[in-house]
Amino acid sequence: MPGSLFKIKLIKDLSGAFLAIIAAFILHTLFSRISISYVLVFNIMNLVVLYFAVRKGERFGAGIGTVCGLIQDSFSSGVFGIGGLSKTLMGYGAGYISRKINVYPLSRNFVFLLVMLTSELIIWGLLYSFAFTENVNTGGGLIFFQPLGTGILGSLIFQVMRKFQVNFSH
Repeated sequence: MPGSLFKIKLIKDLSGAFLAIIAAFILHTLFSRISISYVLVFNIMNLVVLYFAVRKGERFGAGIGTVCGLIQDSFSSGVFGIGGLSKTLMGYGAGYISRKINVYPLSRNFVFLLVMLTSELIIWGLLYSFAFTENVNTGGGLIFFQPLGTGILGSLIFQVMRKFQVNFSH
């Protein structure tokens, strides 16, 4: 019986992650249609990785990071795997750190997201610079605001989601 409960929970977790990835992809597509600046400042796929890493742990976060990174890589003209590796590391790190520190209060959540998102951007930039001889396209410097923009958006979204989850449980 416990094995079947584990399988049901895993299927539920994976289906939730799958739906979140689809929603993030749709938002990413809408942002790119409105303005490419939105895509540079808000990385919705990173929010999916961070959400599941905090909620489900480092292994789930690493797995979702790999999937989200490879999806983003498949729509770029770069080397396939750079985003996958950087998001995998971010997902694992976020899941591990969130087990050691309470990252749910708003101010702590924002700092946590900012550190994780900045680390992912630095790792991605380093991997990109090793793979290509040309400079990273920073979109006129907008990409450097990505950790801040995504961190603010993520903190607000995570607080709203947490509020609704508390209300649903009563």
